[in-house]
Amino acid sequence: MVEGIPKRWKVLSGQNKWQGLLDPLDPDLRRYIIHYGEMSQVGYDAFNWDRKSRYAGDCYYSKNQLFARTGFLKANPFRYNVTKYIYATASIKLPICFIVKSLSKDASRVQTNWMGYIAVATDQGKAMLGRRDIVVAWRGTLQPYEWANDFDFPLESAISVFPVTDPKDNPRIGSGWLDIYTASDSRSPYDTTSAQEQVQGELKRLLELYKNEEISITFTGHSLGAVMSVLSAADLVYGKKNKVNISLQKKQVPITVFAFGSPRIGDHNFKNIVESLQPLNILRIVNVPDVAPHYPLLLYAEIGEVLEINTLNSTYLKRSLNFRNYHNLEIYLHGIAGMKDTAGVFKLETGRDISLVNKGLDALKDEYLVPSTWRCLANKGMLQMDDGTWKLDVHRRDHDEDVAADDGDDSSTSNQLQELNTV
Repeated sequence: MVEGIPKRWKVLSGQNKWQGLLDPLDPDLRRYIIHYGEMSQVGYDAFNWDRKSRYAGDCYYSKNQLFARTGFLKANPFRYNVTKYIYATASIKLPICFIVKSLSKDASRVQTNWMGYIAVATDQGKAMLGRRDIVVAWRGTLQPYEWANDFDFPLESAISVFPVTDPKDNPRIGSGWLDIYTASDSRSPYDTTSAQEQVQGELKRLLELYKNEEISITFTGHSLGAVMSVLSAADLVYGKKNKVNISLQKKQVPITVFAFGSPRIGDHNFKNIVESLQPLNILRIVNVPDVAPHYPLLLYAEIGEVLEINTLNSTYLKRSLNFRNYHNLEIYLHGIAGMKDTAGVFKLETGRDISLVNKGLDALKDEYLVPSTWRCLANKGMLQMDDGTWKLDVHRRDHDEDVAADDGDDSSTSNQLQELNTV
């Protein structure tokens, strides 16, 4: 069910601010939103959250393995190649649910966290999408209620990113958001430049590479990743860095953001700046029982168009008092797959596998016979050595410029190790 997407991609990407497409939810737009949500979900499935691991905060897989090892490729007509990994410094003071730090004394990335990736549509993907799509997918955070309760995110000036001439128009955004985006660490071999510089540098390269084709840039993310998507997309357009030179003329590349479960980002001045930017289109997807989109509570403003879903209407899900469930990205994608309109009608329209709901939760009704939290690394990342002992996180991967090499152990055990698999 993707036949209409190549012809309608501009409308589906918000050319008309999604007028007439949200209620009832347009079938092509439903598939389109799920596609970008799944690209965001890759960030969760590939990230090492285990603080006992010396690779905590890193991505399990190399760029050329990322989509295959996270299950993104099978039965998926939209094909991309990953061109860049995004890193942020872990030296800034933020809740542990944002920046994961290893407990190991010899951690490989003590001051660095993997924050997402940039990918570009292959020729096959271009045919199915109607243009050469460049995607910036930001990793999210699993536990929003920790920061909602324990971190107040004071607003601070964002004129370093969004300079204004009149002081009364000074935009302010949450200090935590700004730090993740702009901080760098000269001591680190992975993020000597900020996430901001990494993203803009790679997009500049790709825009030049494909300047003679029809191009789009799509930002996607969930929770923290949604915040970073809005921030980085707005920064790109505000700085007029989404232009390509073609035959001595400058052509603006359309920018779209699909923000799933996004907390609030900044104040009304920030909102006014972002919503005045062209051609920038932002669609926030909000699950009614999810409280995260309503935080922080005071002085913050909501941005963009809104698609409201309500997973309480799903007949597949258990009733739960665990509000974390309602913020989960797989729950969001389940809700999008079944939503027909805001009247509350729920019917799965895309054939999306309900088993995905229980990937990291116990949310699916028991009658569907799907085990809870079923996705995990084989033996939780423990690998058996030649001497019969077991060790955590010794794994080999294809090295590239974005992935750190292991310690150079030439032992037979090291040479025989394979990249961690999922069960």
